[in-house]
Amino acid sequence: MYIDLIVLIVFIVFVIIYSKRFQTYIFGFGMIDIIFRILNIIKGYIPSKEVVAMINEYIPSSVPGVISKYTTGVFETVLIFTYVVIMAIFLYYVIRIFIKRKKF
Repeated sequence: MYIDLIVLIVFIVFVIIYSKRFQTYIFGFGMIDIIFRILNIIKGYIPSKEVVAMINEYIPSSVPGVISKYTTGVFETVLIFTYVVIMAIFLYYVIRIFIKRKKF
């Protein structure tokens, strides 16, 4: 019933416990969303119905999918915009690291 929400919360708690800097929080959050999206893409190519059913039950499609599933109204809008800001910061860090490491 709430298994996808619990999986998301466990991952976020793990990132919070593991992280010591703001940048690590952002990278962890970005990685969580990317993992969810990759698993949902892969499930379309798995022939086993049991594995697909397990992914559908235990793995959320994405962080915005979980937000939209369990909230409505203004609170949902605030959470979605918070997600967008976090992902924009994640993109900033990824681009910054790419530019620093790339020798032109």
